[in-house]
Amino acid sequence: MMARFSPGTEQRLRDAGWVPDRRVDLTRWRASLSEFTWHEAAEKFLREFGGIRVELDGPGVTRALEPFELDPELAVGEAGRFAELSERFGRHFFPVGEVGQGEFFLAIDEEGVVHLLAAWVLRCGPSDLALERLITGVAPERLVPVDGSPP
Repeated sequence: MMARFSPGTEQRLRDAGWVPDRRVDLTRWRASLSEFTWHEAAEKFLREFGGIRVELDGPGVTRALEPFELDPELAVGEAGRFAELSERFGRHFFPVGEVGQGEFFLAIDEEGVVHLLAAWVLRCGPSDLALERLITGVAPERLVPVDGSPP
């Protein structure tokens, strides 16, 4: 059976408190994030990875390493921004945390793809690959809005 993460990524996740089959209670977040519409991919991701903070710095593969925190409450009050970007990019973004010192929100769409959100949207990839890329410093790709306008 193939490993889910590279050994280095798995160790970083474990150091942050993650273990395989981890199950986080979402009750508190459901109450505090009532301004957002939950979807199955967000629930699945946060049940396993919610509440961890991965400390990183230094050079990565194609971008600098930055710490990230998987806490959707960091986006409380930002439902309007998430709704606007969801409409513009034709996806249903749900907050799952932030990168660095809040430069980007981390969001997951209904297909389980993780993105970095600011005034534009960057695609990190499906959830496991996205975590691998965040931890190893692989640059995300810029998404093009559904109307074809400049990102």
